[in-house]
This record gives sequence, structure tokens and C-alpha cells, in this order.
Amino acid sequence: MNAPNGPVVELKEITKIYSQGEIDVHALNGLDLTIRRGEFVALCGPSGSGKTTALNLIGALDKPTSGEVWLEGERLSTLSRQQLSHLRRDRIGFVFQAFNLIPVLTAYENAESVLALQGCPATERRDRVMSLLTEVGLKGMEDRRPHELSGGQQQRVAIVRAIASEPAVVLADEPTANVDSETADKLIEIMAQLNQDRGITFIFSTHDTRVMERARRLIRLVDGRISSDSSTAAT
Repeated sequence: MNAPNGPVVELKEITKIYSQGEIDVHALNGLDLTIRRGEFVALCGPSGSGKTTALNLIGALDKPTSGEVWLEGERLSTLSRQQLSHLRRDRIGFVFQAFNLIPVLTAYENAESVLALQGCPATERRDRVMSLLTEVGLKGMEDRRPHELSGGQQQRVAIVRAIASEPAVVLADEPTANVDSETADKLIEIMAQLNQDRGITFIFSTHDTRVMERARRLIRLVDGRISSDSSTAAT
């Protein structure tokens, strides 16, 4: 396990090439990146800059063409398919722009789903999930199904699902894309507060200037390379 502020994610000389017919598309070109525990980082850049590809590689949803990805000091290329599945379940939280909640499950059941897969005892699951639902403003809504919740409320459930298992890192791919401006502001505030209070590491892929303004580290990608990497003062 890493030191409290040690590297949680490391990308070393990452290249990712997608073949489209006879054309090779270079999504990432020799990317080097280190994210430390407790950071609140936004990857930004134009469409095709490589930010979502980078997030997918960190999340073990895809593999690089060359180079190495490390999570908490473990090289992902050495892991079997089953080990990668367990790594995604146990050490990475995901927040997607489309929420990805299971329609037939309640907010509580969706939020506890990762913990249930991990075999966490029911009493501990309930204590942890209900505490988080309260923390994100969903107390009293735990028995509602996704269609009974607003888009912002669904995304709050998704955030609780992502953090309930206390993962090493939460990857958020355009988490504010499908909600209105006021809801987006609230979601960003919730995640910033969780980062501050609980030390949860967040990495965003985003076009949203509000996310960029709140990020404490802003990494701009252009053509699969880092064009700027700056620390900013969060408000």
C-alpha cells in the first residue's frame, strides 16, 4: 500500500492506437502521468484529445498499445482477466454521464451493489450506504427506483455507489453532462466535499468549465499529449 500522499495512479510512456479500417488513430502519444492520493484532478481538452481514453486505461477498461499503467504500485499488464475484474470492483469507483443505474433496483440497492458483490455484511452495508445517502442529500429517497428520481438524484446515487467501497480512486467521465446547470453545481460541490472530507481521489474527464474551475489540478490534453499541467486554488 502506498504512503498517504503517494502515487495512486501512474501512466508511463502510454501509447494507444485504434485502427479504423486502414487508418491508425493515435489516441495517446507517449503519455506520462502521476496522480497522488487525495488529488482532485480534471482532464480536459477538445474531443479526440485522449482524455476518455486515458480514463479507460486507468480504469482497466482498456489496454495500452504500449507503455504501462500502475494502480497503487501494481502493474496492470501483469494481472489476469479475473484479477482485473476484481481490481475494478474493489479499487476503482466509476461515475458515468449516463448514470448506469439498474432500473429495477431502488436507490439503496443500486448504491450498495458493489459492496454486495464484495461480500460485505448486510448490516455494515446498510450503515455505510445510508450514511453516504444522507451525506449527499438523499435521505428518505432510498426506496425510490431510478425513474422516480431526477437526473441529479440518480447521479448522486451513482456517486454513492462509486465511493461506498472506499476505492483507491474514483473515475468520473463527464459526470455533469446530462444534468442542468444548477444540478451540476450541486454535484461538483458534493464531490469536492467528499474529496476534502474523506480524502477520496477523483479524476474527471470533462468539458465542463465548472468542473475545471473546482479542480485543484487541471491537465489539458491535445492530440494525446499533455499540453499543460497546473495546480489551481479550489474555492
